[in-house]
Amino acid sequence: MPQKSLINLLRGWPNHSLLPATQIKAAAVAALSDASVSTPALLYGPDPGYEPLRESIARWLSRFYQLEAAVGAKRICITGGASQNLACLLQVFSDPLYTRNIWLVSPTYFRVCPIFHDNAFQGRLRSVPEDEQGINIDFLKQQLREADQKPPIGNEQGQAHDVYDQLQWPVRQPQSPPMLQHAILPRVVDIDRGFEGGTERRGADGFGNAVSNGTFSKIAAPGTRCGWAEGTERFTHALSQCGSSASGGAPSQMTSTFMTHLLDTGELDRHIYTTLQPCYARRYYSLMEAIEQHLLPLGVTLPQGDREVVGGYFVWIALPEPLLANDVAQQAREGENLIIGEGPLFAVAGDERSKDLERQVRVCFSWEEEEKLAEGIARLATVIDGMQTELSKGD
Repeated sequence: MPQKSLINLLRGWPNHSLLPATQIKAAAVAALSDASVSTPALLYGPDPGYEPLRESIARWLSRFYQLEAAVGAKRICITGGASQNLACLLQVFSDPLYTRNIWLVSPTYFRVCPIFHDNAFQGRLRSVPEDEQGINIDFLKQQLREADQKPPIGNEQGQAHDVYDQLQWPVRQPQSPPMLQHAILPRVVDIDRGFEGGTERRGADGFGNAVSNGTFSKIAAPGTRCGWAEGTERFTHALSQCGSSASGGAPSQMTSTFMTHLLDTGELDRHIYTTLQPCYARRYYSLMEAIEQHLLPLGVTLPQGDREVVGGYFVWIALPEPLLANDVAQQAREGENLIIGEGPLFAVAGDERSKDLERQVRVCFSWEEEEKLAEGIARLATVIDGMQTELSKGD
């Protein structure tokens, strides 16, 4: 029997059909055809980044998050994307001699832990589990209280990725294509602006307690390697003075001129709301229909199943006992040529709570061709059913 074609439900990339090549080409032509734009684009940029893009992002964020107090451009600095900026954040604002622990939501992005390890935080990463409502806030509060009782007191700056906020839709398929043009929830960085008198209140140090780590990777294209950080003016200025930025200027200087054009002309919003949102929603509904048809009858469950709005690239499922995610993933690769994300892959490195993910599996609906999503779930069901059958023979 010939081997089945590969189906990859692990890769968290956008399908090639969703890349806005035409729009980015037009933006590049416009930017490089105007000497007032092309000259700064091709030279070293200022440390905080290309000023027109900072201004465009500030207006765009103020509109999308419906902020009463608009974001100012000085709260923004341009980055080389979320991962690169995380490394810069750690270089500027952390110190392994001072920063005692770092808490990450579990499951976490599986490539993020090496960034912390590169900054000498091996063994100091801690996980915060999720419950039906999202992050388990009570657990995090308890962890922070326990940490405060053990001197020296570490810094408590927090950073959040808001990379999927524009990619959300109703959990139930509507009659017409979804178009959510405003944020569902406020960002932590927005709450911090006014919390307990705000970051500029008398006696505050002006650095605030949170930073938003944004990127165009999910809403434009990952190859742009362009993003932004938002925090207090004092915080973003300090971030812009990271040695790698101060040496060569802000990253992504030329790409910044392209992204400015996409924002100012409305092309980026059109791409998000007329292409990405409806396409990802359709893919999500297709995947969920297959899960309900093939996996739920086998005892698979869906954590956080009572949400009204969903989004992003991924769906998490819980395997029936006694199946383990690593075993199912191996069987899927070897028997069905199917790649899925086993839960332990997304554990916070070195944290004792990694066992909580032993029966969890993540599947991605953004990368594979749309017609392959249901087939991938059907193959996964074949694996689970076969393993359950083998286990029942041993009873």
